[in-house]
Amino acid sequence: MVDGEPRPWLPSPSPAMDEITFKSDTVLSDVHLHTPNQRHLMVRLSGVGQPVFLSQFKLLWNQASQTDSGAEGGNHRAHHAEVTSPARRSCSSEGASLQAGADATSQEGMAAQLDEDGDLDVVRRPRAASPSKPSGPPRDKVHPMILTQEEDDVLGDEARESGPYDVIKIEHTMATPLEDVGKQVWRGALFLADYILSQRDLFQGRTVLELGAGTGLASILAATVAQTVYCTDVGADLLAMCQRNIALNSHLTAAGGGVIKVKELDWLKDDLCTDPEVPFSWSEEDISDLYGHTTILLAAEVFYDDDLTDALFKTLSRLAHRLKNASTAILSVEKRLNFTLRHLEVTCEAYDHFRSCLRRLEGLTGGRLRFAVEPVDASFPQLLVYERIQQLELWKVFVEPVTEPIVSADTAS
Repeated sequence: MVDGEPRPWLPSPSPAMDEITFKSDTVLSDVHLHTPNQRHLMVRLSGVGQPVFLSQFKLLWNQASQTDSGAEGGNHRAHHAEVTSPARRSCSSEGASLQAGADATSQEGMAAQLDEDGDLDVVRRPRAASPSKPSGPPRDKVHPMILTQEEDDVLGDEARESGPYDVIKIEHTMATPLEDVGKQVWRGALFLADYILSQRDLFQGRTVLELGAGTGLASILAATVAQTVYCTDVGADLLAMCQRNIALNSHLTAAGGGVIKVKELDWLKDDLCTDPEVPFSWSEEDISDLYGHTTILLAAEVFYDDDLTDALFKTLSRLAHRLKNASTAILSVEKRLNFTLRHLEVTCEAYDHFRSCLRRLEGLTGGRLRFAVEPVDASFPQLLVYERIQQLELWKVFVEPVTEPIVSADTAS
C-alpha cells in the first residue's frame, strides 16, 4: 500500500524450491523420439480420438553375427553397423561421397563470394528472374498421411526387402498423458523381447502371463515359442490395440502354434473380472488354465509410479499363491536418471522404489512360498533393432513352495 492505495505491480511471492513450478502431462517414449519420421505412419484414430501410428521393428533372429552381441559397454550401435545390408552400405558410401562433394563446392563458393575487404558478399537473385516453374523436381510437402487399415504394404521398400518374418508391426500412439503410456512402445519391452527370443528353450511350450502388456509386443514374440500367452492390461481401448497388433503379426505366431489371449487384469482388484458383458473378461476355463499351467510371468516398463509398483508386487504375490506350479517372474526396468529440486541432485526414485520392493519380497518369511531374486546378465544377444542402453535391466523372481523339514520320531521326542 502507498498512501492507502494498493500496489498491483508488485510481483507475487516466488514458490519454494521444493514446490512444483511447472507441470507437463505429456510423455513421449524414447523409442518413438529416435524413430525416423517416415516410420510414423498414422493409420487411424483410436476409440478415444487419439491418433494411432504404425511402426515396424526389425527382427535380427536370422543374423549369425548376433551370437556374440552383448551389453558390455552398451555399444550396440557398432553392432548394428555390422549387420547392415551391403546395398545400404553402398548407398551410405555414395551419400557420403556426394555430401563431401557438396561440402567442397560449398567451400569454393564461399571463397568466391568474399569482397576485397574479406566480407561476405551475398548476391541475391531478383525475384522477377525466378522461373515461374522450377526446372527441378518439386519440393516434397509435409502433410499428415492416414492409411486404411486394410492396407497391407504400409511400411515401404525396407519391409518388402526384409520379408514378413523379419519385421514386427506395432500400432501405438505417441506423446500420451501419463495414464496412457501403455499405448507407446518402450525400450524395456524391446529389451524383454530380446531375452525371450534368445532364451527360446525357457519359453518353449509354456503358459505365460504378461502383466501391463501395453501394445503387446513382448506377448507377441513370446507366443512364437510359448503354447499360451495371456496378454493383460486395463482399458478397453488399450486391449483392443493389443488385439489389433496380434492380428497384424499372426504370421509370426502361426508357425509355432502359440495362442495369445487378451484379457483385462487390474492390479488394484483382488479378483479377475468374469462378467461376460465386460470386454476382455475371463471365462472360468481361462482362469482354470491360468492358475493350473502358468509358469512364467512377465512385466516390462511398469515401474514408473510408486503406487503402481506396489500394486504390481502385491499382484505378483497374490498370483504366485494361486498358481499350482512353481513360477518365475521376469521383470524389465529402465533406470531413469532425473534431477529433482527436492534433492538438488540426480536421483532414480522410481527405480530405487522398485529395488526396495524386490528386497521386501525376497525377505518375506513364514509363508508357504519362498521368493528368490537375482539380476539377469545382460550379455544375451540383441535381436531387435533399437537403442539398447546400459540403464536397461532384467530381474528374475523365482517362486517356489517352502518344503517343511521332515521331523523323525526320535527328534520329536
